[in-house]
Amino acid sequence: MAPRSRDETLLALDAGTTGVSAVLFDAELRPILRAYREFAQRFPRPGWVEHEAAAILAAVDAVLAEALAHPRARALVALGLTNQRETVFALERGSARALAPGIVWQDRRTEARCQALREGGHAERVRRSTGLVLDPYFSATKIEWMLANDLELRARARAGEVCFATVDALLLAHLTRGATLATDPSNASRTMLYDIGARRYDPELCGLFGVEPSWLPEVRGSTGDFGSTQPALTGGRALPIRGVAGDQQAALFGQGCFDAGALKVTYGTGSFLLLNTGAERRDSERGLLTTLAVGRDGDAVFALEGSVFVCGALVQWLRDQLGLVARASEIEALARSVPDSGGVFVVPAFTGLGAPYWDAGARGAILGLTRGSGRGHLARAALEAMALQNCELIELLRAESGLSVELVLADGGAAENDLLLQLQADFSGATVRRPSNLAATARGAAALAGLGVGLWTDPGTPVALRDDRVDFAPALTRKERRKRLTAWKRAVRRVRTGSAGS
Repeated sequence: MAPRSRDETLLALDAGTTGVSAVLFDAELRPILRAYREFAQRFPRPGWVEHEAAAILAAVDAVLAEALAHPRARALVALGLTNQRETVFALERGSARALAPGIVWQDRRTEARCQALREGGHAERVRRSTGLVLDPYFSATKIEWMLANDLELRARARAGEVCFATVDALLLAHLTRGATLATDPSNASRTMLYDIGARRYDPELCGLFGVEPSWLPEVRGSTGDFGSTQPALTGGRALPIRGVAGDQQAALFGQGCFDAGALKVTYGTGSFLLLNTGAERRDSERGLLTTLAVGRDGDAVFALEGSVFVCGALVQWLRDQLGLVARASEIEALARSVPDSGGVFVVPAFTGLGAPYWDAGARGAILGLTRGSGRGHLARAALEAMALQNCELIELLRAESGLSVELVLADGGAAENDLLLQLQADFSGATVRRPSNLAATARGAAALAGLGVGLWTDPGTPVALRDDRVDFAPALTRKERRKRLTAWKRAVRRVRTGSAGS
């Protein structure tokens, strides 16, 4: 089905961990304009990461205003939203005002509680219902912590005055002036409160964490009616909001991975591998997550996910904390100044280790330094770490799914780095394919919105999903790959909780 009009446009709002983008797309999902604003990160204590809702929403308003000033914005037919997942805010019902700082997905303050729950035998119950592991990464223990540490908030929640909202619900409440307090299955599945089989909040798990299901946003399909924007926020027009998905699921959709067997890796603040498994739920025994994604028709499907907490954030750390480069884009040239890392390994466990280890107590390290180690070796080791973390997950996926995994679709800001993608191909033994437009997350949100307003019946129709792509073919032998991965795993063991020096 062809688009109804070549002139119609779509707008995607992408609220990430460090900034917000608004991307204006044409009816073929080709980007016309991207507006971007960063917002401040808060680190009040070691292991704590917080966001102020006002900072995120100010960035939202700024990028919306910039995008809507473009002449093609007059032909806007729908808005789609995508967002950092697991981060949670306590919102006042009615006003949608945030009552406390949001606790970010990277935050580790509830590790002791998760450990107690694991020791209490709750891990299998959580995994069976939600597909997740008991880890501070997810929203449930963050909400429980808020309730335990703010008596007024707890009282107001019990009075029905509070909604605990992931970032998609925060944006919807803001854009609709409180008229819509909703989420979608892809975001709900990251709360550790949502039964991904029954497709509802799990009353027993909600009880375990002291949360009433009525304190959580309504779950609506990822493509459909999420209300309309208040005209004052969107240039005097009420824009229909017709698509919502968590950032990794949106990227999967935006890469055209609509059907079972399709795999993508997003290189963002963290790194996230998602495999669409369709109607079949597959559970991992070795650290991958089972979650909900979005299928071809916009309905929820199952996926396997590997979550790495630090990817592009490692380059930001080298830039901001160590001053190794002035701009993140300089890291590739510095890494290419040496033929290899000279035996140096960087294990970026700044907020613990995600998949497949789920070790919240692990901390980062630089290993293998000699007197001859220099800036180039450190830069290359950083890029290798970003690739090797994903390589572990690809190897695990091969082992558990039986798939050969010969092709990986890459997106996200760090995927601009040619050396990184070549290292990924070399270490994984798979071809890594990069589209000409890396904004797969925003493209996925726009595609969901377009599907929601009937721009097409098949989301694979738009030209942008078949655009030019660059392939990076593996150049290492199987023996060389195995040697490098073994050395990496040895470095990771050095930083794991209780295993330093092993």
